[in-house]
Amino acid sequence: MIKVTILYPRTGGTFFNLDYYIDNHMALVRNTLKPFGLQAAEVDAGFDEKTSPFFAIGHLLFNSLAEYETGFSAKGHELLADIPNYTDIEPVVQVSESRKTV
Repeated sequence: MIKVTILYPRTGGTFFNLDYYIDNHMALVRNTLKPFGLQAAEVDAGFDEKTSPFFAIGHLLFNSLAEYETGFSAKGHELLADIPNYTDIEPVVQVSESRKTV
């Protein structure tokens, strides 16, 4: 399983519209990448702006790296074009192999 983690660091002078991110952007992600193998999507929202280092963290699960790469190569421009609608933060992306230990 491949996990794509998108982190939005809480930095000075930035904005982040969590409602738009969850309700609109993640729906766009789901509809755009599901045909390419997206298995699941989740959002972790930071509780407290004083203690949480991130506004939000998005997680996308794919069965393989090829599925993610094919989908993002074909449709990534659509997803990236939506970012200014909810933030001016440049996201940090981590692509990982997810290994369950429990």
